Amino acid sequence: MATEIDLRDRPDEEGRERLRDALDATETGEELRIVADRDVDVDLIRYQIDRGRDVEWEYEQPDAEPREVRAVDRGELDGGALGTADVRELLPQRRHEVLLAAFDGLDPDEGFVLVNDHDPKPLYYELQSTYGDVVGWEYASRESGEWRVEIRKTAESTAAESEAFTRYDVREIPKPDRHETIHHRYGMIPDGETMEIIAPHEPRPLHGEFRERYGDAFRWEVVETEPGRCRVRITKTEGSAAASDEGGSESAADDGTAAGGSEGGAGAGGEPPEVARELDVRDLPPAQRHEEIFDAYAALDDGDGFVLVNDHDPKPLYHQFETEAGPEFHWEYRKQEPGEFRVLIGKSEAGAEGQSVSEETSAPF
Repeated sequence: MATEIDLRDRPDEEGRERLRDALDATETGEELRIVADRDVDVDLIRYQIDRGRDVEWEYEQPDAEPREVRAVDRGELDGGALGTADVRELLPQRRHEVLLAAFDGLDPDEGFVLVNDHDPKPLYYELQSTYGDVVGWEYASRESGEWRVEIRKTAESTAAESEAFTRYDVREIPKPDRHETIHHRYGMIPDGETMEIIAPHEPRPLHGEFRERYGDAFRWEVVETEPGRCRVRITKTEGSAAASDEGGSESAADDGTAAGGSEGGAGAGGEPPEVARELDVRDLPPAQRHEEIFDAYAALDDGDGFVLVNDHDPKPLYHQFETEAGPEFHWEYRKQEPGEFRVLIGKSEAGAEGQSVSEETSAPF
């Protein structure tokens, strides 16, 4: 029988202590059920490092509150092996927050294995921009739907602290990846927060893209400029989720409705895509579900779609599409009942007429 602990309404340090004690008392292979009013991923990563134990965990519903987590101690880690953090079920924004906090808590020579459903290279750029040249990053596998990266802190960071929510030094990012990386991460930051970027010169093409995508829903401030370095602070203004062309309405995503029957990327609109098939993933493991869904989306022609059938609200998947898919992305709830959620996912015809992602990211920075 599984042991259960409730960490709600407890100070963070007390909650971490109770979680460590509960895991210490759990037998190998025994399940520990955790109920908390905050994410416990960082604590579980830290436990693996401190105790040398291999712990797996899974959320009952990744976006639900309170958090309900099932954790299992699989036994001792082999000598020198790193613990694993599988973030594939987390919302993209929560992934970055968890992984940044986990890396921040590492001592030199400590690390963990990140498991993600796509190449997490934007995270590498963010870590490097935030902490400097102390990020060890080694790909262990690059399989479809399961990318594994060994992340280590190689030394103490000497980088200056920033008040910004996130920071990117784009001079360290290959030019073809710069704009895509910035838009990818900007889409995840909360309203009212600020992204700071450091560029070799004032990034006017990027500023133009922001005006096209987000209208007046951001503030752009050049705070420092000198030869070879320009520091810009971009603040997402309150209510920008509704104002942004790219993000669609997040409140609509929450209640299952959307203007015009569509939620999705910039340019989504007009007639809904034509349903070409139904994709029922309820009997598939969680990691395999994302792979099947993204493969099905990649195979679509403009104007086509499929109906996803899932056993819970796939809203985390919506946020991933929102930050990674092109302007043709279409998302429309068709049914929302316990055990059966149906969503039309497709590529709108309107996306074929707009500017492609590759065209945007090829702009000079």
